[in-house]
Amino acid sequence: MSRPPDEANPAKFPSPAAAPTATPAPAWALADGSEPIGSLQEHYYDLCMEKSKKINPFILHILQKVDDEIEKRLKGITLNIAGNSRLMPVEKVTGEDFWILSKILKTNPYINGLDVRYNLLNDVGAYYAAKLLQKQNTLIYLNLMFNDIGPEGGELIAKALHKNTTLKYLRMTGNKIENKGGMFFAAMLQINSSLEKLDLGDCDLEEATVHLGHMLKENHCLIQLHMCKHDIKNCGLKQLCDALYRNRSLRYLDVSCNKITHDGMKCLADVLKSNTTLEVIDLSFNRIENAGANYLSETLASHNRSLKALSVVSNNIEGEGLVVLSQSMKTNPVLSNIYIWGNKFDEATCVAYSDLIQMGRLNSNNTDVEPFEVDGRVYLAEVSNGLKKHYYWTPTYEEACSHSSNAGFALVPVGEKL
Repeated sequence: MSRPPDEANPAKFPSPAAAPTATPAPAWALADGSEPIGSLQEHYYDLCMEKSKKINPFILHILQKVDDEIEKRLKGITLNIAGNSRLMPVEKVTGEDFWILSKILKTNPYINGLDVRYNLLNDVGAYYAAKLLQKQNTLIYLNLMFNDIGPEGGELIAKALHKNTTLKYLRMTGNKIENKGGMFFAAMLQINSSLEKLDLGDCDLEEATVHLGHMLKENHCLIQLHMCKHDIKNCGLKQLCDALYRNRSLRYLDVSCNKITHDGMKCLADVLKSNTTLEVIDLSFNRIENAGANYLSETLASHNRSLKALSVVSNNIEGEGLVVLSQSMKTNPVLSNIYIWGNKFDEATCVAYSDLIQMGRLNSNNTDVEPFEVDGRVYLAEVSNGLKKHYYWTPTYEEACSHSSNAGFALVPVGEKL
């Protein structure tokens, strides 16, 4: 990753261009310094000219569309400059592009969401994102997913959130902030009182679980925590479970892809006997097997009445474990969503879930299997439903926020359209 010489020291970050001498206010600026309706595109163009920076045509096009929305006096606009769009030519946003963007957004009252996923911001862009979080008081959603942000950039963003009181949803997915960056986020969450949804999935964190566990004991505002691919294993899940005995705010826990086995499920099942706030748990792509499914089933059948959705996709569970999970739904009236594809179905499994669907106990939109019959025998087919089917991408052919495909976010919403 290309870095300026002083990037490792945030205090020495230079602006991409020297600050200009005072100039007369442009024609589109109001007397109080705020921006009038429909000025973003012009403001961006003028700043690029003033700073001698190349104009990014992709950004210019998106700003024109946002100006049209602003002209209609709409508020709560999300500026979507995702670098993986297939609907138009894309010139990926760089750290210097983001510097210009941050300048036009820091006082704009109409935009409260910024999505710059799959671009090339790196730690330079992270520096200006941190500055934006310190100065912009209307931003509630920031998506920095897969932007080549490293530990230094992660530290800058985490520290900027110590005093930020408006951001509700931050997505850092896929940025390799590593354990160093993860420690700063864990420390931040013991201080920040506004962030409700944090995604640190696939960030190369392997030693931060204990610190995130300490955070969960102190933090009383975080609603969603996504920790996929953290190499948590059973010992890490036990540390999280110890914290969940005291936490009364977390409603969505994602620990998918973490090498968790049935021993970890014993700890989680014990927590669920007393925890009344967790509503969605994602255990996909672990290895809980029949024993883990049995632990969960016993708790769901006899004790827990708060969990609404459970995903055990691809967990090496055989028919015995899948059947007992289905049986727990017959006595548990609250559990409405269950996702089981990728396990080892036998005939008893197929019949059990077919019966749940046909009797109306399991809505076909709330599971990822659909029964069909061949020669008098019932089988299960996969359907495109899940907790977060559109986690890494959004479709161009249907509504991106389909409840059946993204049930976890529908069950535990964080802010409008978030």
